[in-house]
Amino acid sequence: MDEKIVLALAGNPNAGKTTLFNALTGARQHVGNWPGVTVEKKEGTLKHSNREIHVVDLPGTYSLTAYSLEEIIARNFIVEGSPEIVLDVVDASNLERNLYLSVQLLEMGAKVVMALNMIDVAEGRKIRVDHSRLEELLSIPVIPTNGKKGVGISELLDRAVHEVEYSNDKPRSIIQYGTEIEEELSKVEEKLDRMIFRLGKLSNRWIAVKLLEGDSEIAKKLDGLEGRDRILAQVEQSRRHLTDIFADSPEILFTDARYGFISGAIKQSVHVETADRVHLSENIDKVLTNRVLGPVILLAVLYSVYLFTFQGSEPLVDSFETFFKWLGNLVSDAMPEGMLRSLIVSGIIDGVGGVLGFTPLIAFMFLAIAILEDTGYMARIAFMLDRVLRGFGLHGASMLALMVSGGIAGGCAVPGIMATRTMKEPKERLVTILVAPLMNCGAKLPVYALLIGAFFPGGKAQIMFLLTIVSWAMALTAAKIIRSTVLSGPSAPFVLELPPYRIPTLRGLLIHTWERTWMYVKKAGTVILAVSIIIWAMMTFPSLPAEQAKSFDQRISKLSSEFLALPTAHELFKTEGDLEDFEAFRKQLADGKAKDAENQKPEFLALAQALGYESKKLKIDDSRKAAMAQLADSYTRYAEEKNSLENEKQSAGLKHTLGGRIGVALEYVFKPMGFDWRTNVALVGGFAAKEVVVSTLGTAYSMGEVNRKEAVSLAERLKTEPGWNPLLALTLIVFVMLYNPCFTTLVVIGRESGKWRWSLFAMVYTTTLAYCMAFLVHSVGSLLKLGV
Repeated sequence: MDEKIVLALAGNPNAGKTTLFNALTGARQHVGNWPGVTVEKKEGTLKHSNREIHVVDLPGTYSLTAYSLEEIIARNFIVEGSPEIVLDVVDASNLERNLYLSVQLLEMGAKVVMALNMIDVAEGRKIRVDHSRLEELLSIPVIPTNGKKGVGISELLDRAVHEVEYSNDKPRSIIQYGTEIEEELSKVEEKLDRMIFRLGKLSNRWIAVKLLEGDSEIAKKLDGLEGRDRILAQVEQSRRHLTDIFADSPEILFTDARYGFISGAIKQSVHVETADRVHLSENIDKVLTNRVLGPVILLAVLYSVYLFTFQGSEPLVDSFETFFKWLGNLVSDAMPEGMLRSLIVSGIIDGVGGVLGFTPLIAFMFLAIAILEDTGYMARIAFMLDRVLRGFGLHGASMLALMVSGGIAGGCAVPGIMATRTMKEPKERLVTILVAPLMNCGAKLPVYALLIGAFFPGGKAQIMFLLTIVSWAMALTAAKIIRSTVLSGPSAPFVLELPPYRIPTLRGLLIHTWERTWMYVKKAGTVILAVSIIIWAMMTFPSLPAEQAKSFDQRISKLSSEFLALPTAHELFKTEGDLEDFEAFRKQLADGKAKDAENQKPEFLALAQALGYESKKLKIDDSRKAAMAQLADSYTRYAEEKNSLENEKQSAGLKHTLGGRIGVALEYVFKPMGFDWRTNVALVGGFAAKEVVVSTLGTAYSMGEVNRKEAVSLAERLKTEPGWNPLLALTLIVFVMLYNPCFTTLVVIGRESGKWRWSLFAMVYTTTLAYCMAFLVHSVGSLLKLGV
């Protein structure tokens, strides 16, 4: 005979567990007490399929949380007694209450076979349980039984033996608790991983859940271990954080999530013919998740989010842009011209400032997302879109990962990819990991905001709404192709937790918004600052060769000499110094800072008036207007030619730098999309982080300026830059949306997939997709002359 199987019989009180125990073991029973306590312990043996099965009847309990003695005994036996299989007895007529224990068993990673007991009682109450559907959803065997009549006993034992012999030890179903709780779980789990702590066959994730629930029995298991204090300190910090965010204890949060999971399973597998009282959340769900009204309401909500984000943040974004423009001019005026000024103004202020300028927009977006999450509507979005995901080869759990990655806009692919850890089917998990970077993460928002604000000022919310649709369309299409080719296979069932609706607390919303916005600001002050300085160096060195620079200077000097030689000019400008003095005066007039106009030469005032500058201080004799008009025409031609030469010199200098050479080398590749060499450099910088695209454009166009005093915001520069138009802006937006994941995301893809080749695959396929879609947008737009 093969090795003996230890089978633990678990279930709620009054679920028919004792009756089923008797049906299994007959007279072969032994009754005693559990060690150290007076709680009755019943054991029995039987033989089935040539195997001896030792059955241990655990105390009836509603959960495995260590509150009562019965719960502690039941859990400790599963943890320390290591039964080969747990037979979970549930009352089919009261599934919601009974499944709570089932969910906890699944979270532990125990091998479970469910006995759907008292099925006759359920039928008498007009409750019909689709056990096949329930089996699919829980990914464990579910066998209808009747302990009194012995119905289903043989099949129950068959499945139990099969599970022992053929199933693996991995958790069968793990609940996704939502972004905030999952982040805290990851922190505790990471501390446990570092101290190489293990509790039997249980995963550190389950231990982390128990610690956050305040389970003192699990906490005692850490006593005497190195690193215990660090873990408990993290647990306490995480518990306080969750309490601050949700205004509820972690125990309640975990309980709500489990019942949400159970509610989803029951909705899909139980049909009740009798009318019961419906909870408020269910009444709301009848409208919000309705097959017809639900999608319409969802689209309206998303559109409202974008209106709120762009219109609400616009005054603050304008103020931030004005501040950084003022700061750049202030530093430029205060410092002598040279390398240090260029680094601070062009490298840091224009680079990092270009990203920080969109901080209000990011904060408004995060606030909107926090409202959707804290009310419980985000879970309903996932519930509705789950139906769509099935058709594209994705799993229902993919919805959560994609939403975290930026399904609405403003997320991040890194936690989104890590959220796939709860997915059981490897291929579905991997395809979710690979398409998550196509979502509109928060790092892409500054690029969108810059280009939409510059070229589509009247339709910001509409364009952002369109980009969300495009992002989802690309992700789903990519998933369908990948699932049909390199990762083909069947889909696993999914149950989505539907938490009860809540009224968000102001404190929770502010904490959510602040924490996520601060991460954005901190990234701008670290990663983006470093990359901006590197980009500045790439756009500065090597400098233009002395001979080439001298050639430009000689051409400019010759142009000035030719202008001074003109009879009309020679009378006013005796030397190049006079010409420089007038140029400085003209700039003062342009900036509205000509405080000493009355002290200028009358000829300077006359020429300024002829050039179109109006001022109360410009009182010129009418007799000189004709001569000054002729001189103004000559000066205008001279100024334009000189400015053209200076710009040509700046452009040549930039193209000679390392960054310029890279951009020029890529021009042939990106020419079909209309990108110039400066845009190419920005896209290369975006490989590190997508926000760098904005900072690099700011640096590149700032360093191309001849006159800092005439500096404007990056959006204004692009609007007036030759070659830029709405079509080019839209083409760049599409490319940035889809191309290569940032460096951090690539690292996480490799780590979570277990193979670095998938990071390479993600890099290649996303960039190829981006190139094809951007080329299509630009080609069709050019053909139809849209936005040109």
